[in-house]
Amino acid sequence: MIQRDDMTFPFEEYERRLGELRTRIAERHLDAVVITDPENIMYLTDYQTTGYSFFQALVVPLEQEPFMITRAMEESNIFARTWVERTRPYPDTGGAIQMLVDALREFGLANKRIGYERNSYFFPAYQQDFIHTTLTDGKLLDCFGIVEEGRVCKSPLEIDIMRKAAVATEKGMQAGIEACMAGATENEIGAAISAGMFRAGGEPPAVMPYVTSGPRTMIGHATWEGRTVQPGEHVFLEVGGCFRRYHTAMMRTVVLGDLTDSMYKAQEKMKQALTVVHDYFQPGMTVSDADNLIRNIISDNDVGARLITRSGYAIGIAFPPSWDEGYMVSLKQGESTVLKEGMTFHIIPWMWGVDGDKTCGISDTIHITSEGCESFFTMDRDFTVKADQGADVAKLDEHRKKSAKADKKAKQEQAEESESQS
Repeated sequence: MIQRDDMTFPFEEYERRLGELRTRIAERHLDAVVITDPENIMYLTDYQTTGYSFFQALVVPLEQEPFMITRAMEESNIFARTWVERTRPYPDTGGAIQMLVDALREFGLANKRIGYERNSYFFPAYQQDFIHTTLTDGKLLDCFGIVEEGRVCKSPLEIDIMRKAAVATEKGMQAGIEACMAGATENEIGAAISAGMFRAGGEPPAVMPYVTSGPRTMIGHATWEGRTVQPGEHVFLEVGGCFRRYHTAMMRTVVLGDLTDSMYKAQEKMKQALTVVHDYFQPGMTVSDADNLIRNIISDNDVGARLITRSGYAIGIAFPPSWDEGYMVSLKQGESTVLKEGMTFHIIPWMWGVDGDKTCGISDTIHITSEGCESFFTMDRDFTVKADQGADVAKLDEHRKKSAKADKKAKQEQAEESESQS
């Protein structure tokens, strides 16, 4: 291992993670594991790239030095970011799995008990078939989840990183709320959120913000598509801020008109659910009981809404296409997993189908403490109500005209400058 001081966490944090992983490797009577999930690789090494659609693997032997298999272009990320010393890159012409097999042979592991993440999105069946038919002297055993056992409870250092992600989340949400007005397009609101997150130090998230308005709020996982927001409508926002691949997420709702009785009742139900979360969540509670606390509150409504999903999911390290760690732990019925200190969750007591045609949300990202839980956020939870929208439409039109005029002037000046230089 290369001892360096320019990674996301102190070198000792990675030594701890690797040591704990090796303890689990020994407990499973394995000689090495092949890790292909990008979140797991980053957790162990600080390696990250957007090029994870190409095969990549971290091989961790029980005793020897770990090594990585990557596309040749991505090897620079190993040198620039990680403590890993041994690499075996493969060319774009292919041979990724053959390179893995050759490296296992080179380091004396080909006839050993090798664990691999059978359920990884990034180790597809045809590649698994290849290694099974090629590496015939060893035993290949599923070890899916062996790294996640360490990831599920965040260390204090990880909680601090998530606080930085939370700053980006809040700034993005504040900018999005300010941009919500009749006459604005969903794209403009999305642009404001993105600018707010990135100016606050946020980095590219696993999922860009969700922005829907009016009837489009009923479409699951929809986001901006150019629709113009109309007076009297509401806007549903969900923002996931990111820092060093760690995420926090938040839902909020903006009402561009009077707050109806139904929407007020929905707001109060969601606030009540989040209050109960902060009053009752603690280590030792099962995720099924945690889900029931939230679900029972949301389900007891007279506005036609329901909680259509799980009521929360683990959140932390993520790459596209999703910012959640819900495959590790989710708050849902029938699960016996127990809450532990250091677990982090996006709590989503959102309400789908208010009055039959509206979805709204208020959510929170929390971490479980030794005695209860704490939020990463400080923002107010109430809906933002902007009643008088006539003046805002006029202001928006004037703003667009000024922006277009300024853009035109800037382009003219740039063209004149280019012409004079030539």
